[in-house]
Formats: sequence, C-alpha cells, structure tokens
Amino acid sequence: MINVILFRLRNLVGDDISPRELAWLFAGWLHPALYSTRRAGMIVSRVRLVAIIFAILTPAWMVVDFWMFPVDLFWKLATARILAAIAFAWLSTRPVRDVTMACAHKALIIMFAIPTLFFLYSYWVVSGYALTGFAAAVAAGYGFLPFAMLAGIAIFPLTVVECVLFAAPMLGAQAIAGIVKWNALEWPSFAGAFWLLLVITAVATLASASQLALMIVLVRQLMRDPLTGVFSRSSGEELLSLHDAATSRDARNLAVAFVDLDHFKLVNDRYGHEAGDSVLRDAATRLRTGMRGGDVIVRWGGEEFVVVMPDTTHDDAVTALRRMREQGFGNRPDGTRQTASIGVAERRSAGTEDWRALVELADQRMYVAKQEGRDRIVAEERPA
Repeated sequence: MINVILFRLRNLVGDDISPRELAWLFAGWLHPALYSTRRAGMIVSRVRLVAIIFAILTPAWMVVDFWMFPVDLFWKLATARILAAIAFAWLSTRPVRDVTMACAHKALIIMFAIPTLFFLYSYWVVSGYALTGFAAAVAAGYGFLPFAMLAGIAIFPLTVVECVLFAAPMLGAQAIAGIVKWNALEWPSFAGAFWLLLVITAVATLASASQLALMIVLVRQLMRDPLTGVFSRSSGEELLSLHDAATSRDARNLAVAFVDLDHFKLVNDRYGHEAGDSVLRDAATRLRTGMRGGDVIVRWGGEEFVVVMPDTTHDDAVTALRRMREQGFGNRPDGTRQTASIGVAERRSAGTEDWRALVELADQRMYVAKQEGRDRIVAEERPA
C-alpha cells in the first residue's frame, strides 16, 4: 500500500526524482547539507519579497477602512495595520549572517505570525460593531485572511511536515475566531469555511512539495559534474566551506586529498578525448568505490579530483588513501594500470587558516609526488 502511495506521489511531482529523494519531500532533516543551504537561501529571499509586498499593501488598505468604518474602529484597525507594516518592513530588511534552515524557519515563523496576530485582533475588534451595507461587506473581507495565508504556503519549497506545521497555527486562528463568535456562530457556514481551509492547505502542500521536488532535481544537476557524476568544483567549494565552518566551531578534523591522474595528457593525445573521458569516468568510479561513507569526491578540473574527508585524522586519511591507491584508478586504453599522484593535508595537524589554504597545501604536496616520480602519496612536508 505504501509503495502504491509513493508511486502515485512520484507521478504527481515528476519522474525525475529518485525514490531516495522522494523521502526528502516529507522530512527536511534527511536533506544533505548542500540541499539545505540552497533551500534556505530560496526561502529567505522569498520571505523578504513577500514581506516587502505586505509592508506596502497592508497600510494601503487604510483608505478603504477610513471611508467604510466608524472613526474609532478605523483608528483601531489603522494602528494594527501600521504595526504590521513596520514588522513586515523590518522582516524584509533584517540582516542575516549565515543562511541556514534554522534561519529560514525563523523567517517563516515571523512572516506567518504577523498576519495571524493581525487577523485575530481585527476579527475580535470588528465583531464588536454592528455594521451594515458596504461596511459589513468590507468587514467580512477580514475573515478571508487565513485563506490567503494558507494559499501563500505554496510559494515556498517546503516539506510536507513543514507545511502541516506552518498551517496549524492559521487553522487554529480560524478556530479561535469561531470561539469568539460562539453564541452567534452559524455552524454550517463555519464548517464549510473550515473545510475549504483544509482543502486549500492540501493543495498548497502539494504545490509546495512539487516546488521542492523541482528544486531537488535542479540542484542535483547543478551539483554534479556531467561527465563523471561526482560533485562539481563549485559544489565542492560550497561543501568545503560548510565543513570548514563546522571544523572551526567544533574543533573537528578535516582532511583533504588532491588526486591528479598521471600522464593523462598522453591519453588524449594518443587515443583522443573520447578515450580520455572514459578514463576519467572509470577513475571517478574507482574513487567512489574506494572512499568511505562520509567522504566526498569532487572533480576539481581536468584530470584533478579532490577527496573531502570530514572527521578524519591525518593518519586515518593516509590509511584510507593507501587502500584506495592499491585498488587502482582503472586502466588506460592500452590496458596498462592508471596511476595517480596524491597530496594529503589535514587542517588541525597542518594548522591552516581555512579550507582554501588546506586544498592549496594538498595541491602542493601532490606536485611533490609528481616530482618524486608519480604514483605515490605525499602527506608531509619535505625538507628544503
């Protein structure tokens, strides 16, 4: 039964998403760090855009309130609108140092909290007046705010769990509004409105999950090198930046290996670029097979690869790379063994300032391996 549901959901969001990625549509804690970073940036930018729009439109409606409502009611609503507009303006300009999912969730909570509080206050204030005619029609419009808020979920790439959690306070606000008018509540009308809110929530959740699915597919395509299937350099740099921040914060180990295939230019010159591409794909496959569970392979450029090894000491990195070297990096077109020169550096033992210096050090040691005859690992400084 579960497989049938997943199959139907995959058809709804698109066939390009894998079964593993399908689970990411439900739980954000399953997302890899790079996906979370990209998603957080998208959410924060859209929150700012929505906040700017509401900061302008919220006080603009005061003109209608002025013509339709009694003066005392107008000022009560105008005060709330001005405060809401100020809050939206602050949200749109709030500085953000590190764009993380925690930061994105905080921005969403604030964005949805402002209109929710405004709805509860305005509904309570307006319910104390016996309005008729056009004034009553305008006052009724305040009751539709939760519908717009729930529909707004659809513009964010959220998981199903996140959609439910963000929709719950708005549904609760609608229930509280019903309690406020308990004595004069028209139950058929209230039940119909609440059912419509649930339908809007379901549709918005599907739209939001579809956005997330599209983002996952696009980010995956951008993150991967199209030839070898390993991470591209831009994604590798972003990943190194994330690990570097965690390393600095928690005093953890971070090892990097710079792998350069030996005599690769000769393969292109003698056998052509198609044969060279085949050697690169084979080498990348061997690297992926030989690496440990938490390691990441990055194609740095041409025949160069960088192996990112989080939470790995200098000695453990050398041991893992020796095992990888013994397994080999595939074969050349003439059947001979493809070798590689490898430089290794670990941040804590090397004392480097950041990930760029760490990669540079590993690169320098790789060149030492080239100078010493290739097909070897250099993991320490050589005497001058």
